[in-house]
Amino acid sequence: MPPDSSYRKTIEYLFALQKHGIKLALSNSVTLMDLMGNPHRKFRSVHVAGTNGKGSTSAFTASMLRAAGYRVGLYTSPHLVSFTERIRINNAPITEAQTVGLAQRVRDAYQRPSAGGTGALNPTFFEVTTAMAFTCFAEESVDIAVVETGMGGRLDATNVIAPLVTVITNIDLEHTEFLGNTLELIAGEKAGIIKPGAVTILGRQPVAAAEVLLRRVAEVGATVAREGLEFGVAGRELAVGGQVLALQGLGGAYHDLLLPLFGEHQAANAACALAAVEAFTGGGAHGGPLGEDLVRQAFATMSSPGRLEVVRRSPVVVGDSGHNPAGMAASPAALNE
Repeated sequence: MPPDSSYRKTIEYLFALQKHGIKLALSNSVTLMDLMGNPHRKFRSVHVAGTNGKGSTSAFTASMLRAAGYRVGLYTSPHLVSFTERIRINNAPITEAQTVGLAQRVRDAYQRPSAGGTGALNPTFFEVTTAMAFTCFAEESVDIAVVETGMGGRLDATNVIAPLVTVITNIDLEHTEFLGNTLELIAGEKAGIIKPGAVTILGRQPVAAAEVLLRRVAEVGATVAREGLEFGVAGRELAVGGQVLALQGLGGAYHDLLLPLFGEHQAANAACALAAVEAFTGGGAHGGPLGEDLVRQAFATMSSPGRLEVVRRSPVVVGDSGHNPAGMAASPAALNE
């Protein structure tokens, strides 16, 4: 069935906001949060940034938290088929009706005369969709939300939350016109999501980026766990339909985990996600062990649409959305496997 006309009009309104471009600033987001009753303060969160892998890592983290019995919100971008994919509750996309209602309420809030009208705010597409997501998570009473940044981190619209755990996957050159043309500058932007008292999970980083991230950890008094030191991939074997992993987590070792995805990079994403969940459930950088059956169950259902996705078997057709040098480098290696 075609989508309801009010949903179509809502999507047209949202994408028309792209005329306001990309704003690397938090003032609009802070204002929108205030207008919506500060929903971002009503749920706990895990915040995920990085150049590549942050979408998969976010989805993996949400999957494990859901398997552990939490009611989980998940905010990622972009979507592949429907806008509703961006905002999920226990992995179910919000409905078209919810999308219409949330968008209208955010729009009404910032267009009220008391808010200064549209001319005073002119929010971007991502600022409005972030306000929609956080309002949804508050009203759905999620136990925790897994929030993926859009671009960067320090000035990203999502960076109004105070996460218990932050995750920064690998950093490489990307969006240099906005984030800077060196690894150090880009890492400085990503490091902006590292908050005082939070546990910071770091994927493998180039030395230049790692130095910036660790300096931020020390400056704000966060704690850190690093892939390859405190956690990581202990073993990996190719299997039909994916790979079988042995992971060293913060709280223990996990064996014979079938991950139905391809590529060494997805094993690293899974390790980061596991450490993030251990840090959240265990309440600290050392983490708490999860049941191996729970992890195995969560991994078996993981998917990563559009990322080395086998969309046809005869003949084999693989779709991949790698869009920067580091992402493109990972694809041929995985295809060779």
